[in-house]
Amino acid sequence: MSTDGFEHLIVESLQVLEKGGVLLHPTETCYGLAADIFYPEAVEKIYMLKEMPREKPVSIMVSSLEQAEEYGEFSERAKKLARAFWPGPLTIIVKRREALPSYINPGLMSVGLRCPDHRFTLELLRRFEEPLVTTSANRTGEPQAYDVETFLEDRIEVMHPDFIVDMGRIPETAPSTIVDVSGESGEPFLIVRHGPVSVDEVYRVLQGA
Repeated sequence: MSTDGFEHLIVESLQVLEKGGVLLHPTETCYGLAADIFYPEAVEKIYMLKEMPREKPVSIMVSSLEQAEEYGEFSERAKKLARAFWPGPLTIIVKRREALPSYINPGLMSVGLRCPDHRFTLELLRRFEEPLVTTSANRTGEPQAYDVETFLEDRIEVMHPDFIVDMGRIPETAPSTIVDVSGESGEPFLIVRHGPVSVDEVYRVLQGA
């Protein structure tokens, strides 16, 4: 993609996010849906697009560990994971902070955060300067999308993302590994979802934490 084309997509995406819209965009794993965490209507639209139960949590996408720490309580072992694997396909579940809007994952004391290793999405996060709600772009229970057409297939006409960042078909990679380190330092970590970052890799980083 040319520099001009890349910049155009960034600018268009920023404008949509600033108005409370929902993006369909690529990541280093699969296509995802994203919206400003401070727009409850946009968060609700993501749930509707995925046909996802409201009790199922979404994750938060950040540009850095420093930004993540504003919304989650990062213990030393959580910081170790972030420094080892971010940017990258690892979602880290930690205790939530009050700065995270209450309508995001209501009733849960924890939240999953991730910093993506994708040129477009990471640049978007850095320039937007706020975290984004993130989830894979697929109907609940269906496979992840690795091209735009897969997600849009058979969609009802009135329910589409507000802007689509179409970068063609991307390599088929499993969604991010999810590791829960929201407990106390002496408690074991929990692999909530297996993905590109292996259990052995997580264990090696956490040894001695």
